[in-house]
Amino acid sequence: MTTPIAQEKIQEQHTYADYLQWDTTKRYELIEGAAVLLAAPSTSHQRVSGEIHRQMLNFLEGKKCEAFAAPFDVRLFEGEGDLPENVSTVVQPDITVICDKSKLDERGCKGAPEMVVEIISPGSLRHDRLVKFNLYQRAGVGELWLVDPASSSIEVFLLKDGLLLLHEVYIAKDTAKVNSLEGCFIEVNKVFEGI
Repeated sequence: MTTPIAQEKIQEQHTYADYLQWDTTKRYELIEGAAVLLAAPSTSHQRVSGEIHRQMLNFLEGKKCEAFAAPFDVRLFEGEGDLPENVSTVVQPDITVICDKSKLDERGCKGAPEMVVEIISPGSLRHDRLVKFNLYQRAGVGELWLVDPASSSIEVFLLKDGLLLLHEVYIAKDTAKVNSLEGCFIEVNKVFEGI
């Protein structure tokens, strides 16, 4: 067993091969070789994520697409035949939707999923809205939801001509359309209920 990654090593360049060796109860993302420590999610974050995931799972029962809740590794830029030593970006979206089964392996997803959901918190604002947003756009993620428990809103971005563009904003009274899953709608009032 190896020891958890030392704090002073966080600024070093790492690969997915390194990431796989870290024995720790802490969660990290690997952003272009830099290890980023993820804070434990708040109770409201978990409620919101759990409810969106529950509604998606209910819709997806018996269908070909799957929805995975974090922690779930997504190697956005990994291509067929890439070795872990060649992969420098691994993210853990709050919810990941994958319809192409060839992208799934026992370690998670290789390549861009059809959809990702990120629950925004004050501590993750820059990371989710800027850093990961740009990575998702570059990788070709088709649909991105930024869910903000503080404002009880969901911003939906769709990929068009290589750019993730704001498509719709939903608030608690709305029913949100999941564009990546034909016929799937999320009851937004239930998502933010009790937070």
